[in-house]
Amino acid sequence: MIADRALTTTVAREYVHRAALSEVLLTSWERAGADTFTVGAQWPRSHGFYTAEHDMHDPLLLCETVRQCGMLLSHTGYGLPLGHHIGWSRLQFALNPHAMRTGAKPAEITLHVTCSDVRYYRSVPASMTMHIDAVRDDSLLGWASIRFGNYSPALYERLRAGRADASRMTESAPIPPDPVSRSAAGRRQSQDIVLAPTRERWRWQLRVDTAHPVLFDHPLDHVPGMLLLESVRQAGHALEPSRGTMMPTAMDVSFNRYVEFDTPCWVEAESVSPELGGSRRSVRVNGLQDGTFAFTATAEMTDMTSI
Repeated sequence: MIADRALTTTVAREYVHRAALSEVLLTSWERAGADTFTVGAQWPRSHGFYTAEHDMHDPLLLCETVRQCGMLLSHTGYGLPLGHHIGWSRLQFALNPHAMRTGAKPAEITLHVTCSDVRYYRSVPASMTMHIDAVRDDSLLGWASIRFGNYSPALYERLRAGRADASRMTESAPIPPDPVSRSAAGRRQSQDIVLAPTRERWRWQLRVDTAHPVLFDHPLDHVPGMLLLESVRQAGHALEPSRGTMMPTAMDVSFNRYVEFDTPCWVEAESVSPELGGSRRSVRVNGLQDGTFAFTATAEMTDMTSI
């Protein structure tokens, strides 16, 4: 019999808007102050989508951890009712690639979270900013900042103007076009590629596969933010696919509007600075749909083979 010993579990999957328990990365949370929290997370040694390469964890695991952290604390720390929708407006992160190495055991991560500019509507948090410092083995793994809004079901219905039925929108999504090559995207599995080729080497069509088991863990009425971040990563790699395994070690992404399923979204990328060093470069990536910028991003790409 086990007594007087804390047992590890995950937080409720409903709090992080996941259907599969296997996709829940957060293990605990506690309040440290009025608007400060400590959150525990665990990264698996391998993941079906956020794949470890060259004995390094996938940097986008940090983004998914941050996404889950924002949802968890909105519900548990600020009383946001389940069923409300959460939408990003901006995400920034930077990490130390040397702290991303995989080990003999899953990586235990501690997130120190400070919430600011918390705005309420009828006692429910309507928007806020979270700053997160991620620590692993007492060393800073990276930091992130997210700004997001929260929407009641009724408000979301009005905002989406007839597009809020996630099951209907997912089922009616068009068949995705053929992907770019695995070497261009820097992905091992074709099903994980989110770009389709065009005539221009710097321009792609966003490829949305609503049957993907991780990106579409449950039905959605629009393209999820994590798929858009993946498009930034793959576009940054595809600009110079021969240059090793280029991974984003920093990003600054603004989300201007929802990306819809039923019209093409075009992803365009360009280098925006000289070499930052022998193994690093900076890129700008834009997503355009119906003639407007749906999202804009800059990313620092690092060749993980050089770490």
